[in-house]
Amino acid sequence: MSIEKIVNQALQDGYLTPAMEAEVGRICDTASELSVEEYMALDRLMGALLTGEVVAVPRKQFINVMEELVLTEAIARVAEIEATTDKALDLGDVAAYALNRLPPLYATTEEGAHYQRDRAKEELHSIIALQVDEAILHNLNRPEFFPERQVLGKSAAKGEVLSQVSNLLQAYAPTFEPPTAGPD
Repeated sequence: MSIEKIVNQALQDGYLTPAMEAEVGRICDTASELSVEEYMALDRLMGALLTGEVVAVPRKQFINVMEELVLTEAIARVAEIEATTDKALDLGDVAAYALNRLPPLYATTEEGAHYQRDRAKEELHSIIALQVDEAILHNLNRPEFFPERQVLGKSAAKGEVLSQVSNLLQAYAPTFEPPTAGPD
């Protein structure tokens, strides 16, 4: 997938998943030079992260590949439903509902994650899709009991967006140091 496609997907979905972030990093690491379009796409992504239009899902030292697979399926289904109806779905609620009904697939290495992804795509794809569909139906049919409830991680501190950008920059440019200004 290209940087432009990843950025467009992140802008459309409102989320930058660890898989998307890793792919952007891989492209940047392997490319000898990025095109103007790629730089512009990265600039749009950074702007969206700064404004909160896109939220970066944090990295961990281990991952539950099932979270990535469910989130990918849920994002696609929720986006499809929201584009064709006037219904608004809570992506976090949909993903959590489905994840609570699926087995975890933890990995601590890229090789382990790749193995888990391949295994899940072969053996569990239909079960994942079924659980996401059930989660969406549950979300659509439930009454709004507690409209004042506060979503995890949404008690937005002022520096939260800057922290996300800082974490992204540290992950992809760990040896970069801005030029120091000389005396005026």
